[in-house]
Amino acid sequence: MKILIYDAKSYDIESFNKEVKNHKGIELDYIESDLDIRTASLVDGHEAVCGFVSSDFSAEVIAKLAKKGVKVILLRCAGFNNVDMEAAKAHNISVFRVPGYSPEAVAEHAMALALAVNRRIHKAYIKVRENDFSLGGLKGRNLHGKVAGIIGTGKIGAAMARICAGFGMRVIAYDKFPNKDLKFIEYMSLHDVLAQADLISIHCPLTDENYHMINKKTISTMKDGVILVNTSRGELVDTDDLIQGIRAHKFHGVGLDVYEEERNNVFENRSHEILETSITSRLVSFPNVIVTSHQAFFTEEALSAISETTLKNATGFMNGKPLEFNQVK
Repeated sequence: MKILIYDAKSYDIESFNKEVKNHKGIELDYIESDLDIRTASLVDGHEAVCGFVSSDFSAEVIAKLAKKGVKVILLRCAGFNNVDMEAAKAHNISVFRVPGYSPEAVAEHAMALALAVNRRIHKAYIKVRENDFSLGGLKGRNLHGKVAGIIGTGKIGAAMARICAGFGMRVIAYDKFPNKDLKFIEYMSLHDVLAQADLISIHCPLTDENYHMINKKTISTMKDGVILVNTSRGELVDTDDLIQGIRAHKFHGVGLDVYEEERNNVFENRSHEILETSITSRLVSFPNVIVTSHQAFFTEEALSAISETTLKNATGFMNGKPLEFNQVK
């Protein structure tokens, strides 16, 4: 099976080249450009394509891939909201993902964002570099003894909950399907979690139901001075409403590894360009906001797990023994 890997960075190529040696019959090709209706034409001779969070798997693109003989879509990520599943089914294209490459990697980054924005580490770093050793504007708050609100307690949310518990926080959570193994968590309604938490961390997939779940109304239920962290999907938060809340001094801090309209920015160096939207510029202009570039997954362990699981998915499909728990249906 020949696989064309889109949006391939140097670290992707290194990781996949190392892992492919363990998979007979798999041949990899790489392309730096991401998948869209134009680059879909480059798939000739490949049975499978591999994309990431910003790849365009719309109905139009899937139809073009199918016409060129693609039988399987391999996502090297957990989320699949960028895939038109109805179109994939209509064209008999199987879709596989990597549901749990490294929950701890994402959870640790979420806590890093919470800590950094709470103690203004980003501001302190710049001040000291300029020989400014004053403490003005750097005051934080103890997390110990505070309430952590986890939205979504799958593998990543569970890892974040354990970290928060280790900090001596009381952990409350909202999930439609509570994890009974997490005995230390108090489950309650989304409204109650948002109203009681001092730190809110989002760890759920993007669905039609929870699109813009953080909005003007839900923000109004939060405590004044709350810390909000999102390492899941940007569209879970209504950015315009978030910005209004920041300007109204609702938040002590906001840490975002994802945000709306990030697609053209993810993993790209755009320092020499004028951005199409002002969202990013507005977010990073606030002293109590930290934005990172969808890097929560980015650890050696996670990259290894991503390449391993992706190629296991390909091998399973090729041999007629797909890994059912990784297949999106």
